[in-house]
Amino acid sequence: MGCKNIILASMIAGGLISLPAIAAQVIPLSVEDSDFRSHSPEKVELGRLLMFDKILSGNQNISCGTCHHALTDTGDGLSLPVGEGGFGLGKSRNAGGIEERVPRNAPPVFNLGAHEFQVLFHDGRVSVNAEFPSGCKTPAGEDLPQGLENVLACQAMFPVTSNAEMAGGDGENPIGTAATAGDLISVWEQLAERLQSNSEYVGLFKKAFGIRKDEITYVHAANAIAAFEGTNWRADNSPFDRYLRGDVNAMSANAVVGMNLFYEGDSNDQACADCHSGKFQTDHSFHAIAMPQIGPGRGSNSGKNEDGREDFGREQVTSDPADTLKFRTPTLRNVALTAPYGHSGAYNTLRAVVEHHLNPEKSLKKYDQEQAVFPPRDDLDALDFITMNDKKRVEFIAEYNELSSFTYTDEEVDRIIDFLHALTDTASIDLRDDQPFTVPSGLTLAD
Repeated sequence: MGCKNIILASMIAGGLISLPAIAAQVIPLSVEDSDFRSHSPEKVELGRLLMFDKILSGNQNISCGTCHHALTDTGDGLSLPVGEGGFGLGKSRNAGGIEERVPRNAPPVFNLGAHEFQVLFHDGRVSVNAEFPSGCKTPAGEDLPQGLENVLACQAMFPVTSNAEMAGGDGENPIGTAATAGDLISVWEQLAERLQSNSEYVGLFKKAFGIRKDEITYVHAANAIAAFEGTNWRADNSPFDRYLRGDVNAMSANAVVGMNLFYEGDSNDQACADCHSGKFQTDHSFHAIAMPQIGPGRGSNSGKNEDGREDFGREQVTSDPADTLKFRTPTLRNVALTAPYGHSGAYNTLRAVVEHHLNPEKSLKKYDQEQAVFPPRDDLDALDFITMNDKKRVEFIAEYNELSSFTYTDEEVDRIIDFLHALTDTASIDLRDDQPFTVPSGLTLAD
């Protein structure tokens, strides 16, 4: 580490430099209450129940919380989710009844209630856009209903419409059949009818929104789910946050050194914060950094073999070749809790994904397939690494890499990882109380 960083870290730790002076130079301002949307307790509680109630799935056997659970740090602990047809939770989830793994990693939901999050999903296919009646640009286009309160609510409209995630297959149930036909409006209407037929939910919607039974729509449900996620899964009281608010002893000396390296950069003046910037350590933009592609992909195909087991990311939304293999920069809040990492969950440890950033192309070509976290199933296992076992496809991914190699030493990487751990809000370590004991449908919360 350069002398500048050593001196800077020691001066901060010793109180010889004021926090505001340093913050103005290299680190963001602290997160405040005004950065977040506020919601009524009644709406948040309704959203909590809906989040974990399987009534919102076609076959009533999976909930939103199955892949974004309080006991698995708002993700599912897997490289790729086991959706409709699976059973169990997290790494113990059984893949026996699924046709294919969900193609992208279930991203954590921490801090998505902050105003600055305007683009969601790994490829940004849901985003704030005033040109659409709903206020969001989404795969539903102008079919997305009005009345959605924010982009997180817009996002909550879509897992229930996915055959692989929650809807079920064609012919399995009317919702799955509608989803297969691309009739999203029918999916949302059928779910609203289910909620209208449940007297307990009718009372809860009345308390939260002041509406009658016949006025309940899935838009209200999505707004409530977003209120729960944005309120309960706010995470802005980490050691780093307390440090920014003036407690210079909140972070360890090692974490302070790592913070300086993160924001000031390496010997080539390339910094982690070039992309992981702002209050939540994301520029909300899209970058190609040669991340390994595992699992079924989303239908892209550089190999021209018509198997569609690749994933071109942002290009699938914009149809712009300049966006090939670009994925959204994730927030790093609670990053130490939210493995596996990457759009396909290719890396299972924080160190592995940090080291990938040091030399992306080298890391890609030496990818250790043991990093993948998949519930075993022989027929799917045989397909998971088709892309990574094909040298031409790996070269294709490498060619699009836009991230230069870093010159951080091993010791400096250790310090950066110390800083990343300092981004963990200790209140997020135990989220058991976010899961209810029962839900209004009476359906089991166990799998």
